[in-house]
Amino acid sequence: MIELLQSPWEERFRVCLGLVRLLHYLSRSPLGSVALLDFQPRQFVLVAGELKLTDLDDASIEEPMCQTRADCLLHFPIRNFSIPCSPEGVCQGLNEKRNLYNAYRYFFMYLLPHQAPPTLRPLIDQIMNLTGELKNNVSKTRKAFEEILHLYKSGLYLQNLPPTSVEDYTALRGVRASGGGVYRCWPSYSQKACVLSVFSVREAAFICTSHPHCSSFTLGAQVTWTGRRLVYFRTGFSDLVPDVDSIVYIKKAQSLRTEAD
Repeated sequence: MIELLQSPWEERFRVCLGLVRLLHYLSRSPLGSVALLDFQPRQFVLVAGELKLTDLDDASIEEPMCQTRADCLLHFPIRNFSIPCSPEGVCQGLNEKRNLYNAYRYFFMYLLPHQAPPTLRPLIDQIMNLTGELKNNVSKTRKAFEEILHLYKSGLYLQNLPPTSVEDYTALRGVRASGGGVYRCWPSYSQKACVLSVFSVREAAFICTSHPHCSSFTLGAQVTWTGRRLVYFRTGFSDLVPDVDSIVYIKKAQSLRTEAD
């Protein structure tokens, strides 16, 4: 979990999305609605970035029988919830609600809001509020996650991005920076450099402009699980080497200073 907390938001979102998809399946499994009675982070592992459940020993497919709503209580350390008693005398939906709130308190609270793209935060806050109060079921929660994924992958979340001009940068195609000018940022895909994922050159230019140390960035062929490009941000652009898959973008003011030197 500590390693996840230090990872980029995109990777943390991937874990939460995978968990919601898993809980959605468990709520509609061929055996019935499955509750993970001993829901703990240690029950899950990451395999190539995908969340996998390793332990089903404490799973249950039985939802409690009831006569009134008072029989359908969910007890958690800091609060309790009551679920309606169905006409059939079953606490219907209790299993998926149990799973969902555990996902909220063990995963969402720590992984989802922090360092999220600002324009996606209203949707994320809505997820946090609704799951924290158990006002949504797993299906609606999954739908909300899928909507965020769509906005993120398509770049639609950038519609309200402050004006940023790519024309402020000079593009050097077919080369990449191989040394010097490295600085660190958080959260980064590298502990030794500032490496972030972007949807477009415009987003990369916005990030570089917002970083006081950044004067250039390199767009390469590496992509994340969402198809976004990985970009290396630097304070300079020395030691350029040929690379047909890369483009170095340099702030024009920096480029002019270098030419003058």
